[in-house]
Amino acid sequence: MRPDLRPLLLDPARTARLTGLADLDPALVADDFAAPGVAAELARADVLFTFWGCPPLTPEVLAGAPRLRAVVHAAGSVRGFVTDACWERGIALSSAADANALPVAEYALAMILLANKRALAARDRYRAVRGQVSWQHEYRDAGNFRRAVGIVGASRTGRRVIALLAPHDMELLVYDPYLSAGDARALGVEPVGLDELCERCDVVSLHAPALPETRHLIDERRLGLMPDGATLVNTARGALVDTGALTRELTGGRLNAVLDVTEPEILPPGSPLYDLDNVVLTPHIAGSLGGELHRMADSALDELERLARGRPFAHPVVRERFARSA
Repeated sequence: MRPDLRPLLLDPARTARLTGLADLDPALVADDFAAPGVAAELARADVLFTFWGCPPLTPEVLAGAPRLRAVVHAAGSVRGFVTDACWERGIALSSAADANALPVAEYALAMILLANKRALAARDRYRAVRGQVSWQHEYRDAGNFRRAVGIVGASRTGRRVIALLAPHDMELLVYDPYLSAGDARALGVEPVGLDELCERCDVVSLHAPALPETRHLIDERRLGLMPDGATLVNTARGALVDTGALTRELTGGRLNAVLDVTEPEILPPGSPLYDLDNVVLTPHIAGSLGGELHRMADSALDELERLARGRPFAHPVVRERFARSA
C-alpha cells in the first residue's frame, strides 16, 4: 500500500490487533516490491495485507515470495494488482469490497432522493430570488413518491442500493444480464432491458463493473432515451458513460447528473461539468472516506483472524466471478 495511507487505515488499536494476529513489523509498508529491504520480507511472507496502491503481483514478484499463500485486501477491487499468476499459484484472495459497498450505496441513496426532490435546483432558485416563490407550482414534478429508479448492475453495491431504496415508495427497475428472474423477484425489483430502463426511469444509477463490454454502456443513444429532467447517477466507473455525449446533454440542460467518477478520472480544468448548475460533481468520494476506512480495516482484520484459525474467508475473491466483477 502507499505509505501515506497506512495511518489512515490502521489506528493504534487496529495496529495492535494486526500485530496480535501476525508476526510482522508494523513499520514496514511497501509500495514497491523491488525496494531495498522489501525482497527479504517478501521471501518469508505467508500473507500479504494490502490496500490501495498495491503493485501488481506479477510472476516475478510471486517468484520472490515462495511461501505466500494468501492476500487479504483491506479495500474494494483487487483488479489492479491480481494477475493470472495468483490464480495459477492457488493463492487465496479476500477483499473488503462488501464493506466498501455500503458508503457507495449510502451516497447513491442520498443523491437519488435529493435528485427526485429537486433539492439542489430549489436551493439555487431560493438563493437567486431570496423571497417567496410558489414552490408547489414551480416544482410540481418533484418528490420521491412512485418515482421510477433504474439500477444498472445488480452488483454488491447495486444490491445495497436496492435494499436502501426498498422502504421508499418507488418503482425499482434493474438491468443486469446475469440476474435471473427469480433473483430479481427476491430483490423486489423489475428486471428490464437497458433501453427500457433508460426510457422509463426518473433516475438511472450505475453500479456495473468497468469491462470491455460495459465501456460507454450509457452512450449518446441511451442518453437520448432518458426523459427530459431525468438524472444520471454514476458512482461506479467513469468509463461506463460516454463523457462527450453526456456533456452535450448536460450543457443543453435536458438532463441532470451526479458524477462521483468520470472519464478521465480528473476532468480537464476547462470542462463545463465543473460549473453547470444541473451537475453535482464530486472527486471519487462515494467509497470509503475518512472514518469509513476503519470499516474496511475491520473487515480485513476479521479475515486475517479467520485465516489464522484455519477457517475459510468470509469474503473470498473467486476466479469464476473475477472476470465480471469490479
